[in-house]
Amino acid sequence: MILTVTLNAALDVTWHVERLTPGSSHRVEAARERAGGKGVNVARALAFLGHAPIATGLAGGPTGRLIRDGLRAAGIRDAFTEVAGESRRTLAVVSREDGDATVFNGRGPRVTTAEWSSFRRRYAALLPGVRVVVLSGSVPPGLPGDAYAQLIRAAARAGAATVLDTSGAALTNALAAGPDVVKPNAEELAAATGRPDLPTAAAAVLARGARAVVASAGPRGLYALTPEGAWTARPPERLSGNPTGAGDACVAALAAGLADGAPWADVLREAVALSAAAVPCPVAGDVDAGVYGRFRREVRVESPPPAARSRA
Repeated sequence: MILTVTLNAALDVTWHVERLTPGSSHRVEAARERAGGKGVNVARALAFLGHAPIATGLAGGPTGRLIRDGLRAAGIRDAFTEVAGESRRTLAVVSREDGDATVFNGRGPRVTTAEWSSFRRRYAALLPGVRVVVLSGSVPPGLPGDAYAQLIRAAARAGAATVLDTSGAALTNALAAGPDVVKPNAEELAAATGRPDLPTAAAAVLARGARAVVASAGPRGLYALTPEGAWTARPPERLSGNPTGAGDACVAALAAGLADGAPWADVLREAVALSAAAVPCPVAGDVDAGVYGRFRREVRVESPPPAARSRA
């Protein structure tokens, strides 16, 4: 079983426009809204893969109820803890001209110490029988700086592996707890380590406690530093569309691979294929089955020789 954690759940709003031009007015061609936040999107992608994830986290107010209603409508088990504050909304404006997305993220509700304690009790009760915990996204105001570290240690005590997808202080503060996989993008990895070179930055994250690092580099695919060595995984072609859900789909594939005990080469192939299959979809959390089926046969996974790793 896989448990996804979304501490800063959101109602994701997606607007499609012909062309995004700052400082001008726009006519919205299509608008959608659905339950979101990174862990919720991961849960949707896991359901596509045939898993039955449990989604937990923090949600509050009328927006929180819409998020939880959306989860149940999608057939995903809702195990969220209610908070008094209003859950946030996010807005993604997608340009039909070039497929680029401009995203506006709300901060989220302020969480009290009592609410955090209540969530931790609920989280601990969910852990028995869980093989992988996915910890995704930003941390709302009010939570301790080591919130993710606390959850990683609790999962380890229960025998569950962890996949961490966050950035900034939430990422760096969690590394000492020993997450099994950390999944930043290239920019987040550089910011966390001060090192722009992917292999060097990934090694620095391992030295600080993570057991494996899978860094996404957009259309160039993935670079991974794992217990089985260093890997690159590249898609066969670049796709246009809405890239906002690609990282969450990648995390879903990583979690599924860990839960199934798959070798790293297979895990990374699935991760690139599933993340690419999210790009043509209008909203985050969806996957194009046709693209996924084709890409998983064509993704190139390689373990570069040591001399080449420093140039990856």
